[in-house]
Amino acid sequence: MRRTALIIAALAVFAASASHAQTGLGAIANQAQNNLKNFDIADKNKDGLLTKEEAEKGPVPFIRAHFDAIDKSHRGAVSKQDVIDYVQSLQHPQAAPASAGSTH
Repeated sequence: MRRTALIIAALAVFAASASHAQTGLGAIANQAQNNLKNFDIADKNKDGLLTKEEAEKGPVPFIRAHFDAIDKSHRGAVSKQDVIDYVQSLQHPQAAPASAGSTH
C-alpha cells in the first residue's frame, strides 16, 4: 500500500512537471516509477533524504528547481513525503482568508 501511495505521489510530481509529455497511463506510470528511482539514485548516502547538494547533482530536476519551497522546515534536506506534500499544496492551494471588511 505504501508503494502505491508513493507511485501516486510520483504521478503528481510528474503531472506538475511541464517538461514531460503525457502519452498515456502506461507511460505516466513508467515515468512516475522513474521519478522514484531518480530520488533514490540522487540519495547518495541512502538515508531517505535529499540534501540540496544531492538534488543539485542528481537526476531530479523538479526537486532541484523547487528545493527551498519543498524544504518547508528549513532542515537542508527533503524526503519523498516532503515532495508529495509540496506537490499536493500546488494542486490544492489554500484559499486566502476573506478580508474582515471594507475600510471605506
